[in-house]
Order: sequence, then structure tokens, then C-alpha cells
Amino acid sequence: MALGSNSLTQHTVEQLRRHAPFDHMEPEHLQWLAERLQVGYYAKGELILSPQQGVASRFFIVKQGEVIGKQGLLPNDEEAVVHELQEGECFPFGALLSKRPVTSTYRAFEDVFCFELPADDFHELCRMSDVFHDFCTRRIGNLLEYSAHVVQAQYSQSSTELQSMSSPLSAVVRREPVTCSPQTPVRQVLETMHEMGIGSMVAVDEGLPVGIFTLHDVLNRVALPQIDLDQPIIGLMSTSLCTLSPQALAYEAALAMVQHGLRHILVADKGKLTGVVSEKDLFALQRVGLRQISTAIRGARNLESLKQSGKDIRQLAHNMLAQGVGAEPLTQFISTLNDLLTIRIIELELERAREEKNWVDIDFCWLALGSEGRFEQTLSTDQDNGIIFVTPPHSTPAQIRSRLLPLATAINVALDACGFPLCKGGIMASNPKWCLSREEWENTFSQWISRGDSEELLNASIFFDFRPLFGNKELAYQLRAWLNGKVRNNRMFLRKMVENALGNRPPLSMLRNFLLKKKGANPNTLDLKINGVTPFVDAARIFALAAGSGETGTTSRLRAACETWRMDKAETEAWTESFLYIQLFRLRLQHQQVEGASILSNRVNPDNLNALDRHILKETFHQARILQGVLEKYFTF
Repeated sequence: MALGSNSLTQHTVEQLRRHAPFDHMEPEHLQWLAERLQVGYYAKGELILSPQQGVASRFFIVKQGEVIGKQGLLPNDEEAVVHELQEGECFPFGALLSKRPVTSTYRAFEDVFCFELPADDFHELCRMSDVFHDFCTRRIGNLLEYSAHVVQAQYSQSSTELQSMSSPLSAVVRREPVTCSPQTPVRQVLETMHEMGIGSMVAVDEGLPVGIFTLHDVLNRVALPQIDLDQPIIGLMSTSLCTLSPQALAYEAALAMVQHGLRHILVADKGKLTGVVSEKDLFALQRVGLRQISTAIRGARNLESLKQSGKDIRQLAHNMLAQGVGAEPLTQFISTLNDLLTIRIIELELERAREEKNWVDIDFCWLALGSEGRFEQTLSTDQDNGIIFVTPPHSTPAQIRSRLLPLATAINVALDACGFPLCKGGIMASNPKWCLSREEWENTFSQWISRGDSEELLNASIFFDFRPLFGNKELAYQLRAWLNGKVRNNRMFLRKMVENALGNRPPLSMLRNFLLKKKGANPNTLDLKINGVTPFVDAARIFALAAGSGETGTTSRLRAACETWRMDKAETEAWTESFLYIQLFRLRLQHQQVEGASILSNRVNPDNLNALDRHILKETFHQARILQGVLEKYFTF
């Protein structure tokens, strides 16, 4: 049925404008499209398009109803549904652009009306409209860009609210106040301030602040007069204090500093000291930057300072979301800062061990595993780490391990205090199973490779993502070179890895967008890590191992696979963009959980998502299915 009158054409234009990419097209191009559309009707269950019909001849836009597209790429999968198309969604892009038959069979799930455009007009519209052409060639990318704009707008507003001079002082205070008694010797106060890296000390008497001493006072009141350092600090303190309540706003503190010529404001609740706000804190309100955090981490002298840096990293993630930073650079920033924090913890614990004179220098390397090894950490991440060491002559691995384990335990405990929970599975350097000599690591990998049962591979997969973090990094590089030589041409092992990976199919169903469990723990939810991220991570890892690549990141592995295995670049980019969307989705979800003081998790109920996020999540699962099909084709025989 052809569209006839001008009024009907205009109604079609308005209907199309509600959906991407038509909402961004030039009016004349949209008018041109509407004038050439026809309307087709398909009864429930009726075939709309199939590979047997030959080269695709029409472009379809769902006007009303729902279309199911089932792809034959996974022949043994009864639930290989890859498309569930609703109002405003289009098909088939790839077949029309490539002038080939479709690879999916499309049927009406219910009574369906579709706008239909002849193939010649489709190609002409691609030439006319850059917006339409870009959408057709990069449809997942365009959906993600549109979603990113929405997310940026949401986070920009909340970031402005959270980091402004209208913030309450309770949100500005960065740490618990460091206090002393009025009679504390000056020498002890100076030593404490130096050790803790703080700029002020408050004297309290029964919880009430009575004086403040700052670094600015050191020159005029201590160094130049050359006073007796054993005298009580109260004699050198400023006792004219300015105190505000936790509910007072940041701009009130700034005004008080200007009015009284102060650099510090005390925050007190019913007279009791709860914090100190410095001039520096107010400047920092507007920006928590990479350089600021990295400088603070490198200069940290104690665990308390590093705890604050952990919080700053999470605040930075929020700010970057507001600025529209994508998932790939964002997770790399988070992982890089977490690396710095971990390295500083290791350095401090080594210093402590040497000071206690119970440490003998050992040639070792701290290994980052799992998501940290892939530079893909989000806000919800536990510890995955290990140690590789050299066994000196006349020593045994057990002897060296016994010296390293107390250090590793202290490091793991400190990381936990900074916001990285202890691994429930015990994959930590403090576990003797993962504090090994190079020879022991090679033997462990050899057993996994030779045995390769699914349960063993499932537990061991994150170990294949190791990278060096601290110490003698050459040990890790040597282990990687050995492992690549062991795995690269081992088709049997790679096939076992593939079988293990294919056991985790993205949960798409025939009757609804997602296949959800109705009973048991967490019913009606999806795990964005297991169901969404893991299929991409597993596939990318296998391609990298098969190619002997030293890459550990999922996106870098996929891009390298595109070159090594001569894959379609557009298809590979769709996998990469899909993986990054799920990563961004996880970051958004976890930030919401932090803001709501909820337990961090990767679970989401798709029924609670908006239409755009449901649609994109469905598309990313579709891309994961396609990637698994390619993986199956390459490595099973």
C-alpha cells in the first residue's frame, strides 16, 4: 500500500521523528523518505524476509507490532534469537549495504505493519543523508553515542550539584580530624603532622576544640623564634576559632575565610569537632583531577591518606561520566590510579618491613590479574593478584614463599581498607597457591593446559590476563613469552577454552527481550558482568592466546584479532562498542548504588530500564552471540 496524500506523508514524517536516526535527519531528506515509503501488513507468524528470497530488495521500518529475527549462525542453538524489533526499529542494514541476501529469518511475532523502502531508494538516501548513512553503517555506534549524550546530561547536573559552593560542609570534609590535647609537646605535634602529611592540628578538651596550629604557623611561631619544642602546643596555637555546623554551605566557609583572614574553618556538631575544611578543600570542590589524585597517592605516608585517595578516584569517575568520557578511557584511568595506589601500598609495607628488620630483599614481581590485569576495573572490583619470584641458589620456593606471605597479607589487608575487598575465591598474593616461583607458575599453567576440564578453565581463565605491576617486571614478561609459546599452536587446549566460553550464552529468549530466571537468588535480573562482559572477554582472550599476543585488554585484543584473523573491521568495531557500552552501563549502575548507599553489584532488572537502554542492551547481547558464533567457527572442528 503506497502512501498518498500530503497529510498522510506529514503524519509519517512525525511518526518517524520519534526514532533514531530520523530525529536527526534534515527535514528535506526525511520528507523525501516519507514520500517514497510504502506500508506492508504481515499477519502473526507470517514470513517477512529470509535468506532464501535472494538479494535484499527492501528496507523495513517497523511501524506497528513486533518482528522476530532468528539467525542461523549458531545451528545447534534452539534459542538463537538475535533480533526482537519493535516500533521505529529497522532492518536489514548489512544485507542492503552489501547487496546480498539476509542471514536472518524475519517473521511477524504479532500482527505487524512495516514502512518499506525499495533498495534503490535506500542507497540514494544513504548518498543524500550523512546522518542516515552513518546510522546504517554504524548503528550500534550511533545508538551508543545517543545514549552517551543522555548520560552526560544526567551526570553533568548531578556533578554540578555535588561539587559546588552550595555543597554542605559535611560533604566537603575529606577526613576525620586529627587532634591532640592542649598539653601535647610541640615536637610531637610537628612529628605527627609530618608523618600524616596534614596541614593542621586541632587541640581538643573533652571533644571541644580549643586551638588550631597550622603549617603556616611553623615559620613565625617555631622556626624563627627557635622556641623550646618540648613546651605545650597550646601556647603556640590560634585560639580565636571560626566554627560552622556540618549543615553550613561551602560558600559560607569561603566568606568566613575572607572576612577573618583564615585558611581553616572548624566543623562542629553541637560543639563537638567533626572535621576541618581548608582553603585548599574549597578550591578542590570544583575539580578532582588526575594529577591531583596521582600526586596525593605518590606523596602518601600512611594508609589514611590512601583511603581518601580511593574515595577521590570514585569521585573522579563520576566527574568523567559527566564530561562524557567513554568507558574505555574511564576504566583505564580508574585502573591506572588503582595501580598507583597499589604500588604505594606495596612501597609503604616494604618500608615498614625493612624498619622492623624482618625483611630480606627478594627478587619478586607483584602481578595484577583479572579485570585489573586487563585495565578494565569498575567501581565494584575485588582483589585479583599474585606474586612471581626467583628462588636463589641454596634456597627452596617454600622458604622464599614463607618470607613473602606476611608482606603479601599486609598488602592485601591494606587494599581491602582502601576499598578493594578481599577476593572471596582467595585469588590473592597472600594465598600460598598464588605466591609462586617462575618454575611453579609454569608448572601450574602446564597443568591447566594439559587437563583443561571446564571447571578448571573457568577458575583459571583470569590468570591468563596477568601483567606486572611492581618489582622485577622481567619475570612476568618471561612468563608471558613462555605461555604464548605453550598455547599458540595447541588447538586442543584452545578448543577446550572455546567450549568453556560457549557455555555462557547471552540470555536472549524467543518470547521476550531477555531470558530471566524466575526463581532462586536475584530473580528477574541480569548480571552485567557474567551475562554481558564475560562473553566478550572470553572470546578476546582466546583470540589473543591463539595469536601469541601480549595484549591483555579486551578491546586491544579484539582490534588485534581483526588484523591477525582478517575479520570484518565494522563487525569487530561493533563487538568493541558493545563491550564498552556494557562497561559504561556497569559504571553508571555502580555509581547509583554508591549514591544510594547500596551494596555494589552488577545486577539489573531490565524491566526497570528505559526503552533506549533496553534496546541497546539487547543489541549488545546480539553482538556477543555473533562473536561467539565466529569463535565457534574458528576453533571447533
